[in-house]
Amino acid sequence: MEDAAKPELIEEMRGPVMWLTINREERRNAISPGVLSAMGAALVRANQDRAVRAVVITGAGHRAFCSGADLQSGKSFQFDYSEPYVGFANLFRQARQSTVPLVARVNGACMAGGMGIMGMCDLVVASPTAIFGLPEVKVGLFPAQVMSVIGNLLPRRVLAEMCLTGEPLSAAQALGFNLVNQVSQDLDAGVQALLGRMLDKSPAAIRRGLYTMKKIEAMAFEESMSFAESQIGLFALTEDAAEGQLAFREKRPPVWTGR
Repeated sequence: MEDAAKPELIEEMRGPVMWLTINREERRNAISPGVLSAMGAALVRANQDRAVRAVVITGAGHRAFCSGADLQSGKSFQFDYSEPYVGFANLFRQARQSTVPLVARVNGACMAGGMGIMGMCDLVVASPTAIFGLPEVKVGLFPAQVMSVIGNLLPRRVLAEMCLTGEPLSAAQALGFNLVNQVSQDLDAGVQALLGRMLDKSPAAIRRGLYTMKKIEAMAFEESMSFAESQIGLFALTEDAAEGQLAFREKRPPVWTGR
């Protein structure tokens, strides 16, 4: 039985990085309404606070990153069908609009809806013991919402096999299919190394760059080129762009303002 006083999502700042830990280890970090609500609210705050340079999402313990919907509750797929926008889909919408990089620290089983949380992130570091699966078909369901965020991350045949058989990928297979950025024996060291390579770069370029990258993904070629033409001029107008080019000419590290 869960402790009602225990937060289902732990939020903490570690320097400029917001860490979000799904804190339901006894349920293999399964998704609950509380987890969805808290994670959505945290993403809103992260995108409103320029001091937050990245968000790391992980699960408590070592067994699971997130096992998906909490089937033990018996209420995971009971929706108000008069409501056109539901909680999990709204979280994916928020992630899609985020201009703060989202990093998944996959510390164990990443299954079903957990694949959606991993897939909505921009970068992924996984433990060698992590597994990635879409087992919904085994309980008479299908990963409908999840496909919206992982459909472009996996080869079509691989995605079909995962959805239709429910069988998982190993961490090595996930790396081979470019589903994750890296598999790290020392997971925390891998996450910190990736963050370190990102946090010394221009905050302004990353913020507008993520915005641009996410916008053009759904555009046709000519539409995306026209949009990119307008964006490159805006990049050049930022204080960070002026500082970065000056620092390059003066052969010194840049001092970013993030503007």
